Amino acid sequence: MSIEIANESGVDVDEASIVSAARFTLDKMEVSPIAELSVLLVTLDVMEDLHERWMDLPGPTDVMAFPMDELDSSRRPDAPDSSPALLGDIVLCPAFAKDQAKTAGHALIDELHLLTVHGCLHLLGYDHAEPAEEREMFGLQKRILGEFQSAVAALEARDAQRDADDRVLGIAGLDAPPPGETP
Repeated sequence: MSIEIANESGVDVDEASIVSAARFTLDKMEVSPIAELSVLLVTLDVMEDLHERWMDLPGPTDVMAFPMDELDSSRRPDAPDSSPALLGDIVLCPAFAKDQAKTAGHALIDELHLLTVHGCLHLLGYDHAEPAEEREMFGLQKRILGEFQSAVAALEARDAQRDADDRVLGIAGLDAPPPGETP
């Protein structure tokens, strides 16, 4: 799966983890592994312009999704036997998301992961305009985000354990001189 990311926001974020969140979401939704996605991080001014131009709504927002026109809207790309597709673009605004993260009581990167999952689901045809759609989309978003966070935590725990094992092994014998020799 090709996921391109460009950070034009001026905010230093872990771009690789945003790509990981997008890849995890698209894998969970069984999107073709040769699908293409673009993620763009922008300033408040750029997001405000996009929000007004495309949604006819004032002010900036946190995330916008722009599906590709070529995508067959009658058939979501996560449907079985889907062909490769240019999914579209997700635009994130870290400066806007920063306040949301603070209000939610988590880190900015956690908010950007949530918004990335949200944007991916929009590209796949999910919406939240109606109550039933909102329940479906937000339930799916919560499940995917939870699974992503669990997977990240498991990888971090594994890496920490490997580091601890390496330190123990290094102290216990790998760096020690052979028996009979002095250090």
